[in-house]
Amino acid sequence: MVVIGRNEGERLRRCLESVCRAAKRVVYVDSDSNDGSVAMSRALGVAVVELDMRTPFTAARARNEGFARLLGEQPALDYVFFVDGDCEVIQGWLESAGRFLDQHPDVAVVWGRRRERFPEKSVYNLLCDLEWDQFPLGETIACGGDALMRVDAFQQSKGFRADLICGEEPELCVRLRQADWRIWRLDEEMTLHDAAIYRFGQWWKRALRGGYGFAQGAWIHGAPPERHWVSESRRAWMWGLWVPIAVLALVLTFGWWGLLSLIVYPLQVIRLALRGKYSARENWWRAGGLVLCKFPEMLGQLKFLRDRRRNVQSRLIEYK
Repeated sequence: MVVIGRNEGERLRRCLESVCRAAKRVVYVDSDSNDGSVAMSRALGVAVVELDMRTPFTAARARNEGFARLLGEQPALDYVFFVDGDCEVIQGWLESAGRFLDQHPDVAVVWGRRRERFPEKSVYNLLCDLEWDQFPLGETIACGGDALMRVDAFQQSKGFRADLICGEEPELCVRLRQADWRIWRLDEEMTLHDAAIYRFGQWWKRALRGGYGFAQGAWIHGAPPERHWVSESRRAWMWGLWVPIAVLALVLTFGWWGLLSLIVYPLQVIRLALRGKYSARENWWRAGGLVLCKFPEMLGQLKFLRDRRRNVQSRLIEYK
């Protein structure tokens, strides 16, 4: 198992205690924490990799370095479970996931249900909880950050792209599927995640990072037949930029009456809420979040275009 983290504190302790019960070997990759995470991990008997922060940090790079350390110690390893340090692994998950890979040799990645630990503590945690539930069960085109992977398939695809600041898992899944591997999501509890998002600014940064990831993914795999994250990027452009420009054009043409065209935003919220599958409260919060997040996602798209034009790699956009 490879665990990655940075200043996760008690969340990391819960994570490591949950994985040490199930995994034969655990490697924790630390990204310059100053909260005692390294000492705590070693005290729990976990192997620790401390990243050289002079090289640009990404979660993808951390996972790759953790995998390299793990494989150096266990060269005959069959499966590796990647998990974020703010997650607690549900007892029994690894056994179930391992059996599934044993029985399906054409499946490279298996993952399950991720839940938020404290969805009731903030609307932002609730939105994350609803987000995790959007992925379909059964065969899928991508996985999330917590997933059990077949070592041979991971090596064949050369691991995660270390230059991606987010979305490295779906990008890897694109390459795995292109090599005729399959991705599968089980209807089983896998992890409890603690997003710990209690401020609007945190949520905004997370959405901005998502927009950056959409743009980066579309740039890499946006051509047919994949069209990876092209639709997500287009929606950010439309609702985050083109609609506001159209509203401004109407105001310049018809005066303040043009502001009536802003009604498209509440209408979109209503449309999404009425299509929701959760409680009325959850449907309205989710619909509002989906519409509002298009603005930071648009800024993330613009940031990617600026970084690409300047030929620089963005630093990780952190929200905790």
